[in-house]
Amino acid sequence: MASIQPTANTPLRITLTPSMHSFLTDGEDSLLQAALDAGFILPYGCRNGACGSCKGKVQEGLVDHGDSQLSALSLADRAAGYALLCCARPLSDVVLECREVSGTNNIPVKTLPCRVEKIDRVAEDVIVLSLKLPVNERLQFLAGQYIEFLLKDGKTRAFSIASAPHHEGLLELHIRQIVGGEFTSHIFNHMKVKEILRLRGPLGTFFLREESDKPIILVAGGTGFAPIKSIIEHALHSGIQRPMTLYWGSRNRAGLYLNALAERWASEHDHIRYVPVLSEPAAADHWTGRTGLVHQAVLEDQSSLGAFQVYACGAPAMVNAAQRDFIAQGLPTEEFFADAFTFANAAS
Repeated sequence: MASIQPTANTPLRITLTPSMHSFLTDGEDSLLQAALDAGFILPYGCRNGACGSCKGKVQEGLVDHGDSQLSALSLADRAAGYALLCCARPLSDVVLECREVSGTNNIPVKTLPCRVEKIDRVAEDVIVLSLKLPVNERLQFLAGQYIEFLLKDGKTRAFSIASAPHHEGLLELHIRQIVGGEFTSHIFNHMKVKEILRLRGPLGTFFLREESDKPIILVAGGTGFAPIKSIIEHALHSGIQRPMTLYWGSRNRAGLYLNALAERWASEHDHIRYVPVLSEPAAADHWTGRTGLVHQAVLEDQSSLGAFQVYACGAPAMVNAAQRDFIAQGLPTEEFFADAFTFANAAS
């Protein structure tokens, strides 16, 4: 079925609640992009309809849901008025219930060249890629945000920044090889030191909310450890003493590719606790630690999550399950912050 189009040349008014901020749009862009262009920062992650981070409720008006995926926005969600703002386009004036984010407003999004400085294979399927920016350029970002590579074919690939903002020399990314993934195959099989790439950033609303004094639970799945690493290193550099518990989940021991670093944080800082969790440890791992799903380990340790903030990063299934089960265990909805990793279709 063809998408319904708004009346040509008719500006549409979008009103955000509860702030009652409003702006005009021509209906060509998504609600998220229109809000960003108007200077209002809404929560978002993947920007392709897969992670659910940008979900908001349409209180009045009509939208076209676009490419929203059912795994992130179910039919029941749609019937209840919810939309993924990165995909939904307004078809009329809209009143939208959503959270607004402060903290990123004064950070410019830049497009910059960068040079590959180091390629460290830390596991069979994980590379730590270090990038050097031009001498006269600096990428200001908040710990937890991500960048996009701008590829020659016009496509983009997003990766979280693993280094902390105060490390101005190099940008660190943790990249997992995706079977059939064109860009990650290039990184693992063909990329050379000194190769030049173009990036855009910083992007995303996943970052440490420093105004809170609540204890923090950090949940990482696989290379979801990257932005969590940035957050922890930033907190240590800034002298933030809030209790932090890091749960890092992987299928096997090799997936905890910087395990020694996480153990060092816990051994050197009394306010940091580290809980590694393996879902399918191999016999060769000789694993005696926690097993199962990483978010279930949190539920086992905390009978109530009402006093915490949670930062979760990893596959959408893990992030969505964590959000659902943590809120059921008392976590306030507004204290769950997430970045769900999604992957470009390997066939595209």
